[in-house]
Amino acid sequence: MSKPSGEPSFEGALAELEKIVARMEGGELSLEEALATHRRGLELARFCQQKLEAAQQQVKVLEGEVLKPLADAAQQAGPDADHRE
Repeated sequence: MSKPSGEPSFEGALAELEKIVARMEGGELSLEEALATHRRGLELARFCQQKLEAAQQQVKVLEGEVLKPLADAAQQAGPDADHRE
């Protein structure tokens, strides 16, 4: 799958978001810079959230839309599943 040009990857957006957090925590931005940086951070956070939701939907499709907790999967494997020789 190709992504539209200009759209960052999830990893790239997350890395930029981490840099933004570090800059804002540094406390050296002017009010205008802080507002612009905050705005960009919100955009990146929304982008990352959308990517995560899309990935979650893909996992549901791949799993037949039935996500089972690990405990349920272990019970279905049977009590002797851990004692194989």
